[in-house]
Amino acid sequence: MTSVTLSQFRNRQSDYIAAAQREPIEITSRGASRRAVVVSPDFYDRAVRALEDQADIEAATQARREEDRISHEELLRSLDD
Repeated sequence: MTSVTLSQFRNRQSDYIAAAQREPIEITSRGASRRAVVVSPDFYDRAVRALEDQADIEAATQARREEDRISHEELLRSLDD
């Protein structure tokens, strides 16, 4: 990951945005910890999908742990009512 200061980013914005298509660009301020990370739209979309998938996995795991289960047959009967 390339790391640049905020002033470097301001001076060469278009270069760093182009570079972010290949790798994330970390923006720091006054040598402090990172303030932002610029990533490609594809990277962002993949990251969001991965987080959503993880949330779905955790929800399914939690649902399997619940005590109040009903059988498939009971579910179908309740839908017919």
